[in-house]
Amino acid sequence: MTPLDPERDYYWEEGKMVLTAHFLKRRGYCCESGCRHCPYGEKVISLVPSWTETLLEAGVQVVGRTRFCIHPAEALRSIPAVGGTKSVDWSKAQGLGATVVLLDKEENTLPMHQSSPWPTHVTHITSVRDVGPALEGMAQRFQRRALRDLSRRWKGVVEGLSQSPQKLPSWRQLPGVLEWWRTPTTEPLNYVYVIWSQPWMVVRSDTFIGSLFDLLGYSLISAPSGQGDSRYPTVDLLKDFDPETTCLLFSSEPYPFARKKGDLAQQPFASALVDGEVYSWFGLRSLRFLEQQFSLRSAGPVE
Repeated sequence: MTPLDPERDYYWEEGKMVLTAHFLKRRGYCCESGCRHCPYGEKVISLVPSWTETLLEAGVQVVGRTRFCIHPAEALRSIPAVGGTKSVDWSKAQGLGATVVLLDKEENTLPMHQSSPWPTHVTHITSVRDVGPALEGMAQRFQRRALRDLSRRWKGVVEGLSQSPQKLPSWRQLPGVLEWWRTPTTEPLNYVYVIWSQPWMVVRSDTFIGSLFDLLGYSLISAPSGQGDSRYPTVDLLKDFDPETTCLLFSSEPYPFARKKGDLAQQPFASALVDGEVYSWFGLRSLRFLEQQFSLRSAGPVE
């Protein structure tokens, strides 16, 4: 290959050489390293907030997103929002140069998939066991070794926690708690993960969130009277759960429970505000959370 041309092949930024699209095209292949100006691979509209964060970390070219994609904030400032997770305005995506739309069956709707002007790549995350293969599938589709590395890390930490002899059954060691609003007087027999109010909506155990709790040694319950077959049934808290044995975990998102602290703390249940992002953002955010928990357990027993 001919020597690099400083006028067209590269420039310097904060002491680092950045290769241009002109040079990368001339080189003739993709190195799968996530080069900023890579002319190869896919240009993605990501309509899954947790995947958006993960793709950007892996160097994938994300050209469109939802308004709920909030991490990483700095990188997202230059990426236009084209809708939400349940609806999208495809006219806003015109001119972005997209080649594929990333969706998830639990996060997005079938009409979004059916109406997409571009090919779609669809994941289906209902368990911690689904994430590793999904990352591997995206690594192949988007040609990024970093996604393959994340898949390896994910599978490793899930396997490690699965084999860990130490469980954390006590409410005192429950990870991801932002604030206890009403501490239990006895060890809770049941944990209920609440995601919405008016009506009350909770998370069933056969979800990604439920499987993550199970991996950490805690089990979620919903309620026999939960309406419909949804993984997120509506319930009557006082009717369906015993305040003497139940601890309510109010997720920090999507509902702003933190603003309702005064009222919620008056409920006759033990209750806490928990970090909804580490429990529901499959991909990079929950991976780091799980690796932290595995590291803590590997360091020795919790007092």
